[in-house]
Amino acid sequence: MTQYPERIVCLTEETTETLYLLGQQDRIVGVSGYTVRPPEARQKPKVSAFISAKFDKIEALRPDLVLAFSDLQADLAAELVKRGIAVVTFNQRSVDEILQMIRMLGGLVGCQAAAEQLADRFAADLERIRASASRFPRRMRVFFEEWDEPLISGIRWVEELVEIAGGMPIFPELSEARLARDRVVDPLEVARRDPEVVLASWCGKKVQPSRIRERAGWQAVSAVAQDRIFEVKSTYILQPGPASLTEGVQQIHTILSQINAHNLKSSSVRPP
Repeated sequence: MTQYPERIVCLTEETTETLYLLGQQDRIVGVSGYTVRPPEARQKPKVSAFISAKFDKIEALRPDLVLAFSDLQADLAAELVKRGIAVVTFNQRSVDEILQMIRMLGGLVGCQAAAEQLADRFAADLERIRASASRFPRRMRVFFEEWDEPLISGIRWVEELVEIAGGMPIFPELSEARLARDRVVDPLEVARRDPEVVLASWCGKKVQPSRIRERAGWQAVSAVAQDRIFEVKSTYILQPGPASLTEGVQQIHTILSQINAHNLKSSSVRPP
């Protein structure tokens, strides 16, 4: 018997991406059908959706470890355990917990030092973005919507990354709510809080800015009036893993940087 797992099935993308970054991709024998990062992982056998799985196909792959995520996959994990398969279920919901997941996963596969280095690099990159954002003249009010009907916002790691990138989330009280149903917001309350920037990531479907602009009571919202509605694709921000800590937060920081630069340029122009 080997010291560490050699045949791993990943039921979500963030553990797949982490194992690739650690150079352990050869151990992965099955992935989620929703996996898009890294692109080469799409060549692995697809064994699950998010809340369903092909249990017989997983068994046929003879995994010595299955990696799952959150309460939403609790039933999948329970069934696999009943079938005698080792399962580790992560439940990272914050930036610190994502970094902890990376370190823990490294320990599980015998790559602790490499995982520590990877997590430390991500943490250092986040601090550089935070330092850059600290030079903004002020923080703009940001509304991040992760679904449109019903309107859902406030998922914790995203709100933390918005802050790191230089924005001010308008629903900070929702960050402790772990379940999506507890983070449903009233569109009129969003309008009342008047976000200056709207970031949208409708998990699995393309954002339609026209539908956002046409919401009742939103015509006077600053983000709508100033045409500051931006899509951040879900694969870069709604996966609590490496993508969010790198490309996701960088995209948000770039958007906010460009708006701040435009505002500074506009304020420096004086009429003759």
